[in-house]
Amino acid sequence: MASLPLLPENHEDPALGLSAAGAAAKLVGIARLAADGESLREGHNVEYFTLESRSILNRVASSRNLPFTWAINPYRGCEFACKYCYARYTHEFMELRDGVDFERKIFVKQQTAELLRRELKKVKRGEEIAIGTATDPYQPAERRFEVTRAILEELARHSGLEIGIVTKSNLVTRDAEVLRQIAAHNRLFVNMSVTTVDVELARKLEPRAPRPDLRLDAVRQLNLAGVDAGVICAPVLPQITDHPHALEALVKAASEAGAKYIFANPLFLKPCSAAIFLPFVAEHFPQLSQFYQARYADRAFLPKGYSERLSHLIAAYRKKYGIGNEHSRRSLRAHPAPDTGEQMGLFS
Repeated sequence: MASLPLLPENHEDPALGLSAAGAAAKLVGIARLAADGESLREGHNVEYFTLESRSILNRVASSRNLPFTWAINPYRGCEFACKYCYARYTHEFMELRDGVDFERKIFVKQQTAELLRRELKKVKRGEEIAIGTATDPYQPAERRFEVTRAILEELARHSGLEIGIVTKSNLVTRDAEVLRQIAAHNRLFVNMSVTTVDVELARKLEPRAPRPDLRLDAVRQLNLAGVDAGVICAPVLPQITDHPHALEALVKAASEAGAKYIFANPLFLKPCSAAIFLPFVAEHFPQLSQFYQARYADRAFLPKGYSERLSHLIAAYRKKYGIGNEHSRRSLRAHPAPDTGEQMGLFS
């Protein structure tokens, strides 16, 4: 991937609403780097900015027993615009506090392969690397900038690693060959996120993500290519996507696509995400608006009992349709997200 030049210090970008010269004394860290990014305007009201990277491999500090130790996010922000996305708040680190900025201002990390080459020395045997914990590594920006591709090509030069990828995009099949090369000398899992097989519902929930059938076909293609791939049904939205018949249809479709595993986790809703999601519910599911307002009024997570019932239901369908138990392989679980104080390492 060719690097894009950073803008000079006196550049003023009205799209970002930041003046590097005027704000330099106030902005620090990631906010300062974001203010210096070059703007490349494109369609769908989305803009891409360069982001100088100081690190690409970030240690995950969590008390929630997450199965991965390191996280890689090739981009900051995600154009797929999923209404429930829990990572929207990460743009606030760059002083971008409008929730929709997360899907309209996409930051492209620079020098990623070179950084990764140096930083992989920190990874110990048995520590899993998760790619795409906050933003999709195969969002539309990847077609142009190929940051994820560069990262994978670097990983293909190494052995003994444990790697998990989370995506909603069938673009991942573009990299089937390099993924196969990685899998030959490392443990690799591609986790396809599919919340529903209902195309119309998916278009409402995930406006610019590929259709569910395209994602499931990608699972089929990857497994045929010798790359282990399964399905993440997350988040499960109460009274929207959690109807038993809907979950069974998804598990059945995953089985037919040859998924090696499937698991599900319920909606996790931080305040910044609620600011987008709750008005969306009020508009498209008005009968559920009061229910969601009450359930998430003072908490980000649903009660433990809901998660347990969901887990038992998915286990029953998994057995019915012959998909391997989710614990039989150590697959990446991007959800549920860790508590607020533990997330900065995930999303750097």
